[in-house]
Amino acid sequence: MYRVWNFVTNYSLLMIGGAILALIWANVDPHSYHSVVDWPILDRSPIGEPEYGADGSVLHRTLTFHYLVNDVLMALFFAIAAKEVWEAIALEAGSLRGRSAFVPVLAAVGGMAGPVVVYLLLATILGSSTYDALAHGWAVPTATDIAFSYIVARIIFGAGHPAVRFLLLLAIVDDALGLLIIAVFYPKGDVAPEWLLLSLGAALAAYILFNWLPRHLDRRDPLQPRATWMRLHLSFWPYFAAGALSWLAFQQAGLHPALGLLPIIPAMPHADRGFGIFAEAEAHLRDILNQFEHALKTPVEFILFLFGLLNAGVEFASIGAPTWLVLIGLLVGKPVGILLTGWLASRGLRLGLPRGMNLRDVLVVGCVAAIGFTVALFVAGVAFSPDARLHGYPIQDAAKLGALLSVAAGPIAWLVARSLGVRQRA
Repeated sequence: MYRVWNFVTNYSLLMIGGAILALIWANVDPHSYHSVVDWPILDRSPIGEPEYGADGSVLHRTLTFHYLVNDVLMALFFAIAAKEVWEAIALEAGSLRGRSAFVPVLAAVGGMAGPVVVYLLLATILGSSTYDALAHGWAVPTATDIAFSYIVARIIFGAGHPAVRFLLLLAIVDDALGLLIIAVFYPKGDVAPEWLLLSLGAALAAYILFNWLPRHLDRRDPLQPRATWMRLHLSFWPYFAAGALSWLAFQQAGLHPALGLLPIIPAMPHADRGFGIFAEAEAHLRDILNQFEHALKTPVEFILFLFGLLNAGVEFASIGAPTWLVLIGLLVGKPVGILLTGWLASRGLRLGLPRGMNLRDVLVVGCVAAIGFTVALFVAGVAFSPDARLHGYPIQDAAKLGALLSVAAGPIAWLVARSLGVRQRA
């Protein structure tokens, strides 16, 4: 991702702006807010929220504004996240390859396990009825908002501190595991895995026809005329068409369609080597995968504004047990999980920390990573039905409020850093 500071700043500020507007709107005039969120754009549409018959079959679908943003347009956001994960794994010198990635990878796993333990433990303490109602939302506090946490880390550590890179690696792994959790544990309906053959077929066809075949035909020609023609004239559009088929396959399969573009990302031609996560040098790369990301930059910024607007509109009166479970899971479970696994990996397994880092920095990174926001809001929306209630308040809204309040992790991380003597590095 190029010009990362401007991108991340716009990404976060636009989404935060949408979330603030949603909070004000939902608390001033909740009826009009929910009317806009649930506005039916097209009834009996080939895509949209399904209405099921008595036998479990889909009678028809309705394309609502909420579905358009959360299930269709957010696929572009998750495609960007998948691109960063794929490059970090697949490219030469990728940031998730080699020994240096072991500690942040293990810390990310601990940073996801910690909130789950805290969430389920608190739900158990609150009684069986509360546990039964809220246990399905165990994944809500596992998320780390990569852009928001990056900004906070830059403010606390400074651009030159190795803890910033450590956090980015951790957040990338967190995103990858989060995508897997959504796909496996939060399907949209009855799973019909045979539809995934369409997704796999679209990805393989795109890879063979537009990636492997041109390079195979050019294997004895150093000028690479066919591959160059593909890049200059077709760009990423054949892959985008394959992505549309993959998205449809995910919808029909009962998996969350916002993840529908993920199988296409590995099929796209990519750079020969990675420059590291968020490297500005990517601005000069002309491979199709980077062209795809660059083209999505502005649309995704606007999409995330809409996502904040349509998902963060919760009434303050909906605060309840899910709010505190999500919030405490993030603020306590994240830093504790990251610190414990960071200590185990660096000291117990003798993998060591990056030069210039110590366990105090790992604790502060854990506090920063407790900012859930984007993916936490998303998971809350798929984990709980909008109609679910506990003691009279809506569970989904209460859980989303916990995700929103996790922004408090920013100032908490700053206070922890100052009390531990962590200093900025330019």
